[in-house]
Amino acid sequence: MITLLTDFGTADYFVPAVKGVILSLNPQAAIVDLTHEIPAHDIEAAAFTLGACWHNFPPGTIHLAVVDPGVGSERRVIVVEAGGQMFVGPDNGIFSYVYARDPAARAYHVTRGDLFGHVVSATFHGRDVFAPVAAHLSLGARTESLGYKISNFQRFDLPAPAPDESGVGVTGAIIHIDRFGNCITSLTTHELNPAALKENPKLTAGHHEIKRFCTHYAQMPASDEPFAYLGSAGYWEIAVWQGSAARMLGAQRGMKVTLNCGAS
Repeated sequence: MITLLTDFGTADYFVPAVKGVILSLNPQAAIVDLTHEIPAHDIEAAAFTLGACWHNFPPGTIHLAVVDPGVGSERRVIVVEAGGQMFVGPDNGIFSYVYARDPAARAYHVTRGDLFGHVVSATFHGRDVFAPVAAHLSLGARTESLGYKISNFQRFDLPAPAPDESGVGVTGAIIHIDRFGNCITSLTTHELNPAALKENPKLTAGHHEIKRFCTHYAQMPASDEPFAYLGSAGYWEIAVWQGSAARMLGAQRGMKVTLNCGAS
């Protein structure tokens, strides 16, 4: 199985061209689209999206992830082995959440140019480089035969929750904003276990204080009051009933959030 995650959209020829190359080399390949609607050039959004779902796939899955504003430059082509799966893409941080989930992940710089397309466009490595490599992996090519192992792969400095200046609260950050305007924070059950909600926690984001914590959307009465809940990706999120929390909070990725428990 080969999954595809890109910022190509579906209006142009890019996605079918990538699929055509894969199927030309391996007609039996099962191709699954994760998404092609990553905002253009937004590597961090791609990294989060991949990180939120790759572990739901069976062992042996090959994930082809291409959000590649550095296409044509000297950035490396890499294959990563992690959690019994393989990842193909540019060495630009797109696999940061994979590395975070599996510290034993192994990355290889692909140097076997004979595995690429006969003609390699300087602007479409998704078709001419990454797709052929993914197809060869699906046919049994071993990662160590593609190039050499590297340890200096690119990864984002993912914001880890930390004690705030007061020493009472925990500071995190908004790491993703989804299509509904929900703000996913870096806070997990490690910082706030749902069983501790009786302690009246408070989450501060910008100038807004969130005091309502729910288990699901419908638990919150219809209003424009923001609330927090533990999302399906394992992070605490901020939402507004049938509205955009990001718009209400004026939130952007990287915005600081602070969690305090036992607040009045």
